[in-house]
Amino acid sequence: MTLGELKARFSNEDACRKHLFRLRWPDGKVACPRCGESKKVYARKTAEYRWTCKSCNKNGYGFSLTTGTVFEDTKLELRDWFQMLMLMLSSKKGMSALQIQRMVFGEHTNRQGKLLPNGSYESTWYACHRLRAAMRDPGFLRLTGHIEMDETFVGGKAKNRHGGMFPSKRKRGAGPGGKHGKVAVVGAIARKGNVVCQVIDRVSERTVGTFVDEVIGDRVSISTDQAKVYKHLDWESKDAKHESVNHLRGEFVRGAVHTANLDSFWSLLKRGIIGTYHKVSKDHLPLYLNEFAFRHNNRNNPATFDRVLESC
Repeated sequence: MTLGELKARFSNEDACRKHLFRLRWPDGKVACPRCGESKKVYARKTAEYRWTCKSCNKNGYGFSLTTGTVFEDTKLELRDWFQMLMLMLSSKKGMSALQIQRMVFGEHTNRQGKLLPNGSYESTWYACHRLRAAMRDPGFLRLTGHIEMDETFVGGKAKNRHGGMFPSKRKRGAGPGGKHGKVAVVGAIARKGNVVCQVIDRVSERTVGTFVDEVIGDRVSISTDQAKVYKHLDWESKDAKHESVNHLRGEFVRGAVHTANLDSFWSLLKRGIIGTYHKVSKDHLPLYLNEFAFRHNNRNNPATFDRVLESC
């Protein structure tokens, strides 16, 4: 579905509501988001897409189509949400909130003749983060088969930080741990399959081992680089076969042992951060990892748009 097809399909708010209703309650039975019951849910005659659940309490619990979703308590129309989601999914390296603001809400010229985007940048930025939070796989199963595993560091070097126009407040050489003050990220990818990555405090046997226990299945083949942390992990308990290549010696491929697929994903992630977002804080980096991993894992899925809406 292209952006033009999206606008034609969801030309008004009612069309968006009908589509969201079908995705949220495919059988047509409205269930209360608080208790999950549908037997004592009654539609309100005075308001469309609003219901009252008599199972929660005597007075009834009122809820709407967007209650319990990322669209709740926002002034943005569903049509705007749908367009923002489409733009985020269609851009391989992501799209900045400012660019999405321009494309969805348009632009205007101020008194000085400067072209400025309509709407609020803060609202657009917050909406994009909500959509990134929805880009998750609730039915995720552990990776199997031949798996590549590697770690990377995101962010600028601490020595290059500055304090703007105040030399006395410059922050060069300061910053949290990690390699040169960067944020550590560990990831794993199944050959011709999904990728999983997450932020860790530091690259250690404990943090990487916890990641392995959470996302990697038993009886698998693991390819890594020469980092010492992988040599000390308990691969025998998972009945896993572990082999590594030594990048320091110029060895990048040895038969089926390599980390090329995960290196390609790291490159895509970093090019997106540098070229599109320019700067990503440690607190918000997990949401951006969600976005990039979701796009990669659903690159051949024609129903990606509806899949995100179902998770919203």
